[in-house]
Amino acid sequence: MLLFLLLSVSTPPLTAPEIMARVAAAQDRAMEQRKAYVYQQRIRIETRRTNSNSSLIRREIAVYSVMPGENSSTKTLVSIDGCHWNKGRWVQFHAEPVPLADSIDAQIIHDFREDFLNEKSKDGIGGDLFPLTSKEQKTYRFELLGEQEVHGRKVWRIRFRPIDRSDLTWAGEALIDEQDFQPLNVFTQLSRRIPFAVRTLLGTDLPGFGFNVTYARFPDGAWFPSTFGTEFRLHAVFFLNRQISISMENSGFRHAEVDSRIAY
Repeated sequence: MLLFLLLSVSTPPLTAPEIMARVAAAQDRAMEQRKAYVYQQRIRIETRRTNSNSSLIRREIAVYSVMPGENSSTKTLVSIDGCHWNKGRWVQFHAEPVPLADSIDAQIIHDFREDFLNEKSKDGIGGDLFPLTSKEQKTYRFELLGEQEVHGRKVWRIRFRPIDRSDLTWAGEALIDEQDFQPLNVFTQLSRRIPFAVRTLLGTDLPGFGFNVTYARFPDGAWFPSTFGTEFRLHAVFFLNRQISISMENSGFRHAEVDSRIAY
């Protein structure tokens, strides 16, 4: 009878903070697992005019080989291809140094790609982009919106926003796998608009700024970011207006091989 009563007592459902605390612990384990993988990362960045035609100005597609390390990843540029509209014609390129590197659009793409390639990250994406780690979670409030099923796996839908509403940081939603406490998808946007004074006095704004990250699960239980995407407008110091799109794809995963030899 006692055993029956114990088994019949339902476990209280986890709250959003409890779920995210387990996600933080799972992220630490995932970082260790990701060190065992070698993969390729493809980054595509485009800049367009914000006129009615939204005409393309510059496109760069860079492919990197990523090697795991103890505290970071080493990225080696494998190839770079692109084009740039200049003085009424297309300038094509297929290697470094890239042409028109001093142009505004080339510098925009370079800066975003360098910021995106976080050297301290083991998965190719900066950890400060979304509040999954225990350090980042301290400044966020979480809300459990419900449960659903994605690709045959049960997930929680979690909404997050900064505790201090005056903070200019990320807000959004995450789908968390109920079994592994790993994210399947994270969608973000800025928690609030750029301050009015910055928009009016400096002419700078980032309407639509945010991103979407999807994760994939490997047979050995490791989780890895598989795709990243964002598209937004950049208005800077009154004269610069661009539509910017960034996409990233990780592929070609394989376990890192250790080749040890002894020479006499």
